[in-house]
Amino acid sequence: ARSLQGNYRREHLFSLRQSVELYEFYKAKISDCDQQILEQLKIFDGTDNNDPDYKPPGNVAEALQRMSGVDLADINGIDTNTALKIIAEIGIDMSRWKTAKHFASWLGLCPGTKVSGGKVLSTATKQVANKAAAALRMAAFALINSKSALGAYIRRQRARLGASKAITATAHKLARLVYSMLKNGTAFVDVGQEYYEERYRSRVVQNLKRKAQEMGFELVAIQGAIVTT
Repeated sequence: ARSLQGNYRREHLFSLRQSVELYEFYKAKISDCDQQILEQLKIFDGTDNNDPDYKPPGNVAEALQRMSGVDLADINGIDTNTALKIIAEIGIDMSRWKTAKHFASWLGLCPGTKVSGGKVLSTATKQVANKAAAALRMAAFALINSKSALGAYIRRQRARLGASKAITATAHKLARLVYSMLKNGTAFVDVGQEYYEERYRSRVVQNLKRKAQEMGFELVAIQGAIVTT
């Protein structure tokens, strides 16, 4: 309370009052919009509305879960608003895409394959105006500081490929998770950052062992370090 004491001029108080009133106004309009979205989602509710025990969804997250059968917001980086954007763009019928690879390609999250005369001209991802892809990229960006397995993945890719390509690669992984959940009705389980790091280390060690063996060497672990003999 003491920190709010000061010498405020009339124009400052006028500007502050307008800002507060605008904040309250937009907050109310956002609430009205959310309610309208909820009413629309109730139309797609998969439960039996004639059931005497039927209870309409109380919020957008519950309505999305009933409609799709899964909770996409369980995926790290994807919140209810992002899930709403994705489903609004792609729907819940994943039979339109044969595989997760086809789905990721449709989103424009796969490396390009521009080839001429047997020579690869470009591997850049194709430019598509897709709101679902944009939402997945934003979700990937939000994982930069996440302690999840996906967070560890994007940090690893950023160190290897750079920030831009790492976001695309992580968005691609998120797209495959979304496809699998909606198509198979499976739940997402985060295995954690430590599990991902351990798996990555195991793959690196196995590759080093194979290369060493091909060259007639053997890898030996000494006090947590790996040296060649």
